[in-house]
Amino acid sequence: MAVTLAILLAAGAMTVMVGGRYLLTSGGFAWVTRLRHPGLYRGLDAQMWREIGWSLLSAAIYGVPAGVVAWGWAAQGWTRIYRDVSLYPSWYLPLSVLLYMLAHDAWFYWTHRWMHRPAPFRLAHAVHHQSRPPTAWAAMAFHPIEAVTGAVAIPLLVFVIPIHVAALGLVLLVMTVMGVTNHMGWEVFPRFMWHGPLGGWLITASHHQRHHEQYGCNYGLYFRHWDKLCGTDRGIGDFARAHARARRLAAGVDPAGGDGAGLAAGRVA
Repeated sequence: MAVTLAILLAAGAMTVMVGGRYLLTSGGFAWVTRLRHPGLYRGLDAQMWREIGWSLLSAAIYGVPAGVVAWGWAAQGWTRIYRDVSLYPSWYLPLSVLLYMLAHDAWFYWTHRWMHRPAPFRLAHAVHHQSRPPTAWAAMAFHPIEAVTGAVAIPLLVFVIPIHVAALGLVLLVMTVMGVTNHMGWEVFPRFMWHGPLGGWLITASHHQRHHEQYGCNYGLYFRHWDKLCGTDRGIGDFARAHARARRLAAGVDPAGGDGAGLAAGRVA
């Protein structure tokens, strides 16, 4: 009974942590978006509330395996998470972060690509693509089936690949930031990260924006190598049209030609 209660408390605590992390990160980037690109999310209030609802449900689903693993690590010595940095060479710290990101990226690419098959798309992944265009709140807006496929990746990896607890925290931070920034409708990162030699291998908002435009391409999470190897990489998208429209909306000019009467129904192209 005590063990069951401890696991439930750990799952609840992790759910609160995941949900809080989502609200703070997505809320922060949504606020920055309103400052940087006024009008970009104009007319999307109902969509954003829907994104928040699905995302908080996903946070609960993510919290369960994370809580079980956290309890097992602390109480039973499960997992290969370690606290003593001297257990492995110093060069292993950055390597472990890279290994986790590569493994997570591979898992995400293939499960995401599977989600675009007709049956699983209609059943689950269509929920995520209801966000048209996605906003900073859409990062975790998943159907429960899709949330489960995402929730198990990192908890499984901690049983296989040794990682320092701080390095694991960095992995989770990168995962959260990339999930939010890839959906918010503009590039927060420097140009060299999404355009040019380095941008040819990293995924940021410009690359993922094309996925939400065309669906059958650009499936990766952090890196573009799986898309390139499998012929599903269609390059980066362009936010110029959406941003031009947002500027017109912010100025009170209806893109359809009016003086603002149609703003309430406006959506970013």
